[in-house]
Parts: sequence; structure tokens; C-alpha cells
Amino acid sequence: MTDPLQLPRPAWMTEDLVLLEEQAQRFVNAEFTPHVDAWNEAGMYPREVWDQAGAAGLLCAAMPEEYGGAGGTFAHEAAIIRAFSGGGFDSFGAPLHSAIVAPYILHYGTEEQKKRWLPKLASGEMVGAIAMTEPGTGSDLQGVKTTARKSGNGYVLNGAKTFITNGQHANLIVVVAKTDQTQGAKGVSLMVLETEGASGFRRGRKLKKLGLDAADTSELFFDDVPLPADSLLGTQEGQGFYQLMQELSQERLLVATHAQAMTERGLALTIDYVKERKAFGKPILDFQNTQFVLAECKTEATVSRVFVDNCIERHIKGELDAVGASMAKYWVTDMQAKVVDRCLQLFGGYGFMDEYPISRLYRDARVMRIYAGTNEIMKLLIARSL
Repeated sequence: MTDPLQLPRPAWMTEDLVLLEEQAQRFVNAEFTPHVDAWNEAGMYPREVWDQAGAAGLLCAAMPEEYGGAGGTFAHEAAIIRAFSGGGFDSFGAPLHSAIVAPYILHYGTEEQKKRWLPKLASGEMVGAIAMTEPGTGSDLQGVKTTARKSGNGYVLNGAKTFITNGQHANLIVVVAKTDQTQGAKGVSLMVLETEGASGFRRGRKLKKLGLDAADTSELFFDDVPLPADSLLGTQEGQGFYQLMQELSQERLLVATHAQAMTERGLALTIDYVKERKAFGKPILDFQNTQFVLAECKTEATVSRVFVDNCIERHIKGELDAVGASMAKYWVTDMQAKVVDRCLQLFGGYGFMDEYPISRLYRDARVMRIYAGTNEIMKLLIARSL
């Protein structure tokens, strides 16, 4: 595919990150891309994918070397997610595993918890998930009904979660639960469940979705699941809501980075297509309408890329606040929807056919405006800064 934006390398993209992205892209193209259609058709990618990604160094790249990671930063995760998306593997839950689940353990876990879980996440031996959303609770995390009740030296976990990424494969799940139902946000704690042999834990159905067909998004159920005392993330109950608020900015920047990469792939696919496809005796690209549409798309995607790069650079320096991350998540995913829609139109009837990647991109893009906080919630957060 062509590089549709042809921008100079951003300041955060150092030489080693360029090499990382190229290496990751080669690996994805060789090992994953040839199977993507089959995995989407099957509605699931195999468990071995996690082991392959771990062996290739594509998991937990930002985790310190002492805990099995590569000792990088969020920039390393950004380079890897661009490689996954460039290879058409947008349904893989590795970005959540590496850049969302693992940082909770790194930033808030005890030393024993970090040594116990992070190396296994980095190798792919453990697959991570975070269970926030419930059947009746989405963006309002203070309203979760799942409870972790004190019992002897440990806890008993009860509740249900839904829309959980990595839900079928995950064997390490960070569960948002109430340890004190009388304290509102101050009663929320993060509990870490190792699913192996956990009585009372069960996986519900793998949910059928509009897009991201191979992603194992699932329901999870906890019925009197006994947890040891060290399942509490950190050492103090009631810190969960604070921990969630601290980490959501990186999650939203991650979504923006992914949306940007998907947009650029859609634009590249479309440029290649309109150069080859002919109508009325000439390439579709020769029509002024096609040129104007793609000029608009390239401009919007370029403006977005510069903004995302700026946000990544600020985040690496510790300067990106929740408002900036919310702006990135909302604006980039809105832009993605518009650009991919216009690109699909240029494919004509073929754009509506499932075997064309632009069709899958169109469907997969829709959820980006919903998860990690809906774009309406992002606007509320931004408005508070006015």
C-alpha cells in the first residue's frame, strides 16, 4: 500500500521505534495477515496468537525489563498498534492487554503482584482483560453492582460483566467491584482474578457484533468466586475509582492511535483502488469528484495525525491531561468514521462486499466512538475545562 499522508517522521518516532514498527509489520504480515479472513469468518482467532506475539516481543513493550517487558514507553505501544492495524489485524486485543491491563498492575500493584503477573503478560502465558462494563452500567463506573465482599482472610466476588475484550481467552482479569457499597466512588476497588481453577467463575457467550468479528468480546459471570487477600490490586481498598481515572487517559489515546492507523489504511486502500479501477474508459482517480473527495480525506487525516503525534509526545513526557486525551479520542474517531465512509463510497458496489477490506474497516470503525467512554462523555469532560 502507498503511504497516503507522506508526513515527516514525528519527534517521538526515534530510529529504534521506526525499526520496531517495521519489524512488527513484517511479523504481522507473515504470521497473522494471511489468516485474518479465516479468523473473522470463524469469529475467533486462536489462543496461540498470544504466544506468537509474546515470543516476537509485541506484548507489554512499555513494561520495565525487570518485569519481562522491553523497557519502552507508550511510543512503543503506538508503533506496535500501527503495525497490527497496518496488517489488518484490528480485532486483536493485544493493545488493551499491553497498554491498559498491564499498566494497572505496574502502577498500582505491590512488588509481589508485579513480579507474579507482568512477566506472564509479557510472554503471552497470561492474557489480560479488564472488566468494567456491566449489563446495566457503562460510563457511570460509580454505579457498578459487582461486589467483592470480605470473607475470612480474602474476598467473595459476585456480579456480571459484559462487552469484555479478550473475554474468552483471558486468564488474568482486573475486575471493577464494590468493596463497600455505602461509599459510592470511594467504595470501588480493583480485584485481580486468575481464572485457572477459579470456582464460581464462568464465561458467557462470545458476543456477536457489528464489527471486529474475530475479537472475543464476551460476557463474564462471577458467582461466589473466592479470592485470596492479595487479589486486591495494591494494598488499600477503595482506590479503584482513582486508579481508573488515572489510567483512562492512556486508554483513550490508545483508541485515538488505533483509529488514526485504521484511517490511514483505509485511505491507502482507496487510493490504490481508484488508480486501478476504470469507469468510462479512464481510472476513477481521473474524475474531479474522486480527486476532491480524497483531497478532503487526506487533509483531515493529516490534521488528525499531527494532533495524535502531538498527544503521544505530550503523553510520553507526562504532560497529556484527561481533557487532551478526550479531545483526541472523540475527534479522531469522528474523523475516522467520515473518512472511511467516503472511501467506501469510492469503491461503489464492491465497497459493500465483505471480501473487500474497506467493508470491514467501515464496520470495525463504528465501535471506536463508543468504547473507552462514548464520544458524548468525552465532550462532557472537555466542557468541564471551559
